[in-house]
Amino acid sequence: QLQLVESGGGLVQPGGSLRLSCAASGGTLEDHAVAWFRQAPGKERETVSCISYSGASTNYADAVKGRFTISRDNAKSTVYLQMNSLKPEDTDVYYCAAAPTRRVCDYIVKWPFWGQGIQVTVSS
Repeated sequence: QLQLVESGGGLVQPGGSLRLSCAASGGTLEDHAVAWFRQAPGKERETVSCISYSGASTNYADAVKGRFTISRDNAKSTVYLQMNSLKPEDTDVYYCAAAPTRRVCDYIVKWPFWGQGIQVTVSS
C-alpha cells in the first residue's frame, strides 16, 4: 500500500518561502500523478497544483500561479512544492495525493492515496 508523508511546513512571514515535500513509501511514485491540495477548517478543499507521472504536464490554481512550482524526483519517489512570495491567505493545511495513472491532471477525478497533511502558516 502506497503511503505518502508531507514535510517542510511551518510558520513563515509574508513574502517568505517554504518547500513542501511529499515522500512515498510502500511503493514508488512512478506511474503516479501527484497533486497538492489545501484546506482550512470550514472551507472547501482547493487543488493547488498537480504534476503528471512523467513531470511533463503541470497545472496550478490561479491563486498560486507564478509563486508556486511543483516538481518531482522519481528516483527519490518524492514530489516537491516550492512556495515563494507567500501570503497570509496561503495559510492552510496542505495535503499531497497520488493517483496511479498516466493521464494528465485535468482528467484525474480520483485520488486513492493521501498524506496526513501539514500545516503552513503565513503570518508576521
